Amino acid sequence: MTGRGTGIAASRRARVEVELSSVNRKQFDVAVGLPRFLSGFESRVQACIQARMSRGRITGDIRVAWAQEARASFVRIDEGLAEGLIHALRSTAVRLGLPDDLQASALLSIPELVEFGRDAEEIETLWPLVERALAAALAGLHAMRRREGQVLARDLRQRLKTLSGQMQAIRALAPGVVDAYRAALLRRMAEALPGTDWAEDERLRKDVVLFADRSDITEELVRLDSHVRQARGLLRTGGVIGRSLDFLVQEMGREVNTIGAKANDAQIARRVVVCKSELERFREQVQNIE
Repeated sequence: MTGRGTGIAASRRARVEVELSSVNRKQFDVAVGLPRFLSGFESRVQACIQARMSRGRITGDIRVAWAQEARASFVRIDEGLAEGLIHALRSTAVRLGLPDDLQASALLSIPELVEFGRDAEEIETLWPLVERALAAALAGLHAMRRREGQVLARDLRQRLKTLSGQMQAIRALAPGVVDAYRAALLRRMAEALPGTDWAEDERLRKDVVLFADRSDITEELVRLDSHVRQARGLLRTGGVIGRSLDFLVQEMGREVNTIGAKANDAQIARRVVVCKSELERFREQVQNIE
């Protein structure tokens, strides 16, 4: 399901912003960008997201803004190296008779003298902020996905209702299929060999019995009804039901296909086409459900 959520958490030293969005995908995939110095948090971030989401592609960014006080503490100067360099430069200047015009800004051009970095302890203090901002973003994302899920659930219930209506119609038509076959067979036999009483012919009876056995769709209708009931129960219960519904719609499709193959009746065939159409739309929607 689609959605978007943002979260912010701040302390005296830093401010963390998290932005997440999700799009439909059958499997689960996470791609959240972090600043390089937070790369060690990647597995923890994915675990937090996976604890709330189980389907779809989740993308986003985590941004950190340091306070001025914190930024100043990132500067590291090798004072020992600086003292040694200054002493050597001034000694050389005296020996060569050069003016002592050394200024502090000249130190910036000396390699490895000034470093900008964050130690591991400083970075670790950010995790509680990241965790809070991430939780807020996930809550917003989940709320948006939930609203979409409610709309999808109404649509799926309506499609199950249509499917149930077609099943009832097929169930009512099924007993007449054998009678229609027997009547058509008697008519053809009478046209081929007029004057013969075929109604009590044993061979015709056996043929009708075999046809009735091959075209019996009682078991398929019972299983299909069970699948529909289970799907309604899942929609009522809610939660993470996408994969369960995906499985059920596949099973419903198998039963409908078998009914179409066995029934051998034009009216039932038309009902089967409607059922297949509804199941295909149902299947497409289920791909969007967690």
